[in-house]
Amino acid sequence: MSSDKNTTEITLLDRKYLIACPSGEQEDLLRAARYLNQKMSEIRRAGKILSMERLSIMAALNITNEMLQRDDTNHDHEVKIARLSEKLDSALDELDSQQQSRKLP
Repeated sequence: MSSDKNTTEITLLDRKYLIACPSGEQEDLLRAARYLNQKMSEIRRAGKILSMERLSIMAALNITNEMLQRDDTNHDHEVKIARLSEKLDSALDELDSQQQSRKLP
């Protein structure tokens, strides 16, 4: 039975971990690990959190907060784009109506 997963080594705070990863997704995993390592290092430098478990939890909470803020921002942009699209459609409909009324004899 063949497996479509490979083992990829990542490093978090100078500790190495072997992670099962689907074929073709290793670069994404390594990118995520680099970002997580950066966040964990920032937390370690900023405070007195020493245990790997607490660092991991704080990093996960911070990253989740960033993600949710981006989701909120994206939603706000989507709402603004929808409103602008409606205004544009309305203006185009009005322009079309004006052009149609000019064509009448």
